Amino acid sequence: MAYIDLPEFEEMSPAIQEKARPIMEKTGQLGEIFKLMAVDEKIYFATDAMVQGYLLDETELSYDIKEAIALLISKENSCKMCVDVHKGIAKMLGLSDERIEEILQGVDAISTDEKEKALLNFCIRASQKDNYKMQKEDIDALKAMGWSDKEILEAVAITGYFNYINTLSNVFGLGQ
Repeated sequence: MAYIDLPEFEEMSPAIQEKARPIMEKTGQLGEIFKLMAVDEKIYFATDAMVQGYLLDETELSYDIKEAIALLISKENSCKMCVDVHKGIAKMLGLSDERIEEILQGVDAISTDEKEKALLNFCIRASQKDNYKMQKEDIDALKAMGWSDKEILEAVAITGYFNYINTLSNVFGLGQ
């Protein structure tokens, strides 16, 4: 139960209802995180733009890597709700149960190449409070492995998004 009152679909602004209706039709419900964001229309639309632009659209990074970042950062931030939600999304996007469990065991457990592991470890470091200690050399190491500036930026943006959404979920007691 969330720590604040969350609006039901009927109580949301018409603009949010229009945007949320496809989610309701597809899943039969609107998750707590969508209800929380619907408390403030600006927050809802800013967050929705990030979801659409980085997570759902085809981008530089594969859905597999994006969902690995989502799961790893959500686990790192102890956001049970986000881990559970993204396990389902990862399945919907084609990740196997085995792959999802590997990811949840941590980067070292994932059956992938060192290039991908380096990016995922970089994202975990970027999600932490001492990310200000990261240096040009950290980025240069990823570039030397073949990651482009755009891919690195996208990975960090997704990492930042999950720090943001995990914070909302954890602070307001969603999924408890």
